Amino acid sequence: MTTVTHEVLNQAPPLTDFSTADEPALLEALRREGCAWGEAEVSALGALAGTQAVQDQARWAEEQPPRLHTHDRYGHRIDEVAFHPAWHQLMTVAVEHGLHAAPWSDDRPGAHLVRAAKFYVWSQAEPGHGCPISMTYAAVPALRATPDLAAQYEPLLAARTYDFGLRPPLTKAGLIAGMSMTEKQGGSDVRANTTRAVPAGDGTYRITGHKWFTSAPMSDVFLALARTAEGIGCFLVPRVLPDGTLNGMRLMRLKDKLGNRSNASSEIEYDEAVAWPVGEPGRGVRTIVEMVNMTRLDCVLGSAAGMRAGLRQALHHTAHRRAFGRELDQQPLMRAVLADLAVESEAATVLAMRLAAAVDRAQAGDAGEAALRRLALAAGKYWVCKRGSTHAAEALECLGGNGYVEESGMPRLYREAPLLSIWEGSGNVAALDVLRALGKEPACLDAFFAEVDAAAGADRRLDAAVASVRGMLGALAVPERAQLMARSLAERMALVLQGSLLVRHSHPAVADAFCASRLGGEWGHAFGTLPTGVDLGAILERARPKAAGGV
Repeated sequence: MTTVTHEVLNQAPPLTDFSTADEPALLEALRREGCAWGEAEVSALGALAGTQAVQDQARWAEEQPPRLHTHDRYGHRIDEVAFHPAWHQLMTVAVEHGLHAAPWSDDRPGAHLVRAAKFYVWSQAEPGHGCPISMTYAAVPALRATPDLAAQYEPLLAARTYDFGLRPPLTKAGLIAGMSMTEKQGGSDVRANTTRAVPAGDGTYRITGHKWFTSAPMSDVFLALARTAEGIGCFLVPRVLPDGTLNGMRLMRLKDKLGNRSNASSEIEYDEAVAWPVGEPGRGVRTIVEMVNMTRLDCVLGSAAGMRAGLRQALHHTAHRRAFGRELDQQPLMRAVLADLAVESEAATVLAMRLAAAVDRAQAGDAGEAALRRLALAAGKYWVCKRGSTHAAEALECLGGNGYVEESGMPRLYREAPLLSIWEGSGNVAALDVLRALGKEPACLDAFFAEVDAAAGADRRLDAAVASVRGMLGALAVPERAQLMARSLAERMALVLQGSLLVRHSHPAVADAFCASRLGGEWGHAFGTLPTGVDLGAILERARPKAAGGV
């Protein structure tokens, strides 16, 4: 029986059976870059991501996190990680849709952009399993530094079959790759690594040492860094050796993390682990940088996806919740907050898609696009991933107390956001990487200004902001000042790039609001402080999902 006091009134209905691909900025990017051929695939995956079944899988994967089993019942060392079946269901979909390494074997124009769009829509369902998917994607260009290894492993890394289990890699139908770099004494400073690799005399090495963070320890193969006589080297380390025995990789414990709980992160002890060298001896950091660049792209994509997911929840709740006589989304101040969240989300999306398009062109041999990606990715990783946490907090607040409750899904989104700012180099590392690119690769700056200047003359606030970036660059000649300016410069470069993209490609109301607030200084820096005169209605109309089940 339901008592009168428990009658449910004024609550938003469940948000289900929507499409995460129902977003103009995303679809426009595909069409603009000549990737309309992938739109049907992206739309199908986005519709699947919004189903109740997938939402349930996402919840189960986090509520039932992976467990480490170091030994079997008889005392034999097994080093296995057990997952809820929902994890494997999510991974299966991701691999079958080519979100991992499939683009490396796809010669269609824009294959990496289409993959990025699919990663964007699918990770909105459950971001944790995106970690091994992203690392598998990033492993291929690093592995190509040793063609013989790439010839053996790349077809299996790109295969659209999720084949979980501890078996020799080359006997499986598909592979997942992980990375094993970070040590407790060094962190981001991988040159401080103490793990050692000794040649075995047969072309392989034996690795011994401790890794403080190894992502996705259930992966089939890992790219690991270890010190050799020539310096830091990069190595391919399989979990299982060709003869079927476990390699010398001991899983010491799984990390108890703030978020990303569906995914296993571990400490690993290498005990004479068999490994194959990748790239030139002693040049392991250079070899692994290509992998890091690819995973940084996915950090930007993941942060943009999180913003869109949070915005969708906020739009849905405020459209159905009434207070003081009318729906929340009809009240001026809430409309200002929602519009501001929408502007931030779209700016992140257009930048993420532009970076993915640069990957396609760089792979086709375009040196200018490769240079743009190098600098813009570092600045974008710094800024977009920083904004992810702030955006998640404000979106959660739009739901009030309902957003603070686990069942809403917003706490999971909030816990996940900081990871993408930390993974593959936290804020300082990314900002310093901007300085490194400027100092070592002058072509990067030319490519950057060629991109932002494509909008020259279209908006005076953008023009002034671009001029301010040029002014900041002059101060970098003083080394003591350069590091102190690194964050400000990275932020400003990301903002002018977002502004240029929005002015050229987005709805005029979104571009105007962005330039007036982020570039023109008419902004209080808290969401909901857009200047008067911006077209809130047009921004919100563009942001609202239109498909059945939307808000």
